[in-house]
Amino acid sequence: MMAALARACKRPIFLRMADPILIPRPEGLYCPEGDFHIDPVRPVPRALITHGHADHARAGHGAVMATAQTLDIMALRYGDGFTPSRQVATGPTRINGVTVSFHPAGHVLGSAQIRIENARQVCVVTGDYTRTPNSACAPWEPVACDILVTEATFALPVFRHPDPVQEIGKLLASVRAFPDRAHLVGVYALGKAQRVIMLLRQAGYDAPIYIHGALAKLCDYHIAQGVALGDLRPATVTRGRKGDFAGAIILGPPSAFAATWAQRFPDPVICFASGWMMVRARARQRGVELPLIISDHVDWGQLTQTIEDLNPAETWITHGREDALLRWCAIRQRKAIPLRLVGYEDEPE
Repeated sequence: MMAALARACKRPIFLRMADPILIPRPEGLYCPEGDFHIDPVRPVPRALITHGHADHARAGHGAVMATAQTLDIMALRYGDGFTPSRQVATGPTRINGVTVSFHPAGHVLGSAQIRIENARQVCVVTGDYTRTPNSACAPWEPVACDILVTEATFALPVFRHPDPVQEIGKLLASVRAFPDRAHLVGVYALGKAQRVIMLLRQAGYDAPIYIHGALAKLCDYHIAQGVALGDLRPATVTRGRKGDFAGAIILGPPSAFAATWAQRFPDPVICFASGWMMVRARARQRGVELPLIISDHVDWGQLTQTIEDLNPAETWITHGREDALLRWCAIRQRKAIPLRLVGYEDEPE
C-alpha cells in the first residue's frame, strides 16, 4: 500500500508552488480561497479543528468544522455554547473554492488530518498523529499530497519510542513486585488516559482501575463511543483507609500529583506516561519513580518514514523542533519550510 502511495504522489523535487493553498497568520494556518483557519490559536470566523486537545481546539470561533467526536469533546470541555455553529465532517466538502476532507490521525479519539484541495495542489495538515496502533481511536491513514504540514514534537533522532506494550509490561511488573504500594500514573485526560487503560486491558489486567475525577467525563464518553475500558472506579480515599488501594493502579492528571491528592495513597509509586519520559531530566523534575515512555505522537523514525512514504513536493514543519528535520530534508534534497507558528511549541504530551 505504501509503495503504491509513494508512486502515486512522486513529484519533482523543489516544485515551485505559486499561490500556496495555506498561509501562516498570527491566528494560525489560513486558507484564503476557502476563507477558514485550521487549529487557530485565537477566535476566528471559521475554524477547522484537527482534534480536541486544548492547544488545537479552542472555544470562541464563529463556526467550527470537525469530526463528530471532536465536536462532542469540545462540547464536553467548553460547554455546548463553545461555538454558535457546528458542522460535522462526514466526507469531502466544498468550502468556497476548495474541497476539504478529514482522515484519521491515530492520535486521540476523533483526531483527523485535514486534506485541502484546489485546482492547483493538495495540502494535508496532519495536526498531531502517530503510526503506532492505538486501540482507543481510529488508526492513522496515509494521504497523498503536494504539501505535507507535519508536527515535529519529537523531531530529533534521539526520540525513538519503545513498544508501548513493553512499557505497560514494566508497570505490571512493578505492581507485582510492590503489592503493598499504590501505583499512581500521570496521564492527560484526553487520549493518554484511555490509551493506558486499553493497554492494561490488552495485557490481561482485568482488575478495577481507579481514576481521578478529572478523567471521568472523557472516559465515560469513550465508553459511550464503544471503547471498552472495563471496570473503572473513582479514586476516592476514605479517611484512615489508605490500605484499600494497596496494589492498585490509579490514573490521574499530572496537575493532581503536585496536590495533596497523591499523598492519600499508600507509599505510592509515582509513574508518568509520556514520550517525554525518554528525557531523564524531565522524569527527575517531576519526581517520577517509574517513567513510562508511551507517546501519541510520531517519533523520529515514524516522522521521516512518513515524509519518504508520502513524498510531498514540500514539507511544512510546525509544533516543536524544526532544525533537525530541516537538515534531514536538505540532505535528501527535499524542500522544507519552518512555519514557526506561535502557540504550539513543546506541547505537553
